[in-house]
Amino acid sequence: MGGVASSSAGGGGGGETALGDLPESCVAEVLLRLDPPEICRMARLSRTFRGAASGDGVWEAKLPRNYARLLAATAADDDGEAAALEAAEAIPKKEVYARLCRRNRLDGGTKEFWLDKGGGGVCMTISSRALSITGIDDRRYWNFIPNDESRFHAVAYLSQIWWFEVRGEVEFCFPEGRPLKRLGRRVYSSEHIHGWDIKPVRFQLSTSDGQQAQSKCYLTDPGVWINHHVGDFVVKSSNEPVKIQFAMVQIDCTHTKGGLCVDSVAVKPQYLAKKKTSRIYV
Repeated sequence: MGGVASSSAGGGGGGETALGDLPESCVAEVLLRLDPPEICRMARLSRTFRGAASGDGVWEAKLPRNYARLLAATAADDDGEAAALEAAEAIPKKEVYARLCRRNRLDGGTKEFWLDKGGGGVCMTISSRALSITGIDDRRYWNFIPNDESRFHAVAYLSQIWWFEVRGEVEFCFPEGRPLKRLGRRVYSSEHIHGWDIKPVRFQLSTSDGQQAQSKCYLTDPGVWINHHVGDFVVKSSNEPVKIQFAMVQIDCTHTKGGLCVDSVAVKPQYLAKKKTSRIYV
């Protein structure tokens, strides 16, 4: 049989060192090299780790450079922006991180942005209600229908149309770079999905500083939410808003197409590109 000896901070003659004996500044240096979920887990180890994990220095390093401007964007009204910019400096940086990780809605609830909890990158989604959709006011072609899998609780459903065109834009101070379920409510039957295998849909993206991207693909796999990658762009300044314009079009009028649900458009950091979070779907 063997014996197991344990020690505690302040214990008698053994002279052994426990986690609680580490200086908080040393612990903070370790935490700076971890991602936010790991920092939160390490805070459970001891009082010293908990104190270091609450330090502004640790969390400011995880925030985007323009975190104060992002926090200001969450103000309830335009008059609150200046106050929010000033208040951002007084709020503990851990609290700033937590606030920005929430879903912050803009423009009457048609857009929302948040920080990715793991990597700190800014993500944004734009509802189908904020998009310019050809024929959207004609019930013969399009309808907004409830859907419990949409972040905005509704999707734009296309019954049938000849000229398919969806466009949108967003202007925002993005920071510089540093398993999906099936439809919860069936809004189609298979015979309604047609026309997407004849010609590909074209995706277009452009920014106010001259960057452009294009891609195209056939819409396949009916009945599941599918992420369609439009293109990439680089944010060159965290303090200057960049305007992004994007489009999804199939305007070959030799055939009709229908049975499409459009939920939302997502803008996200490139390191999240392989995760299926964008929502322009069939």
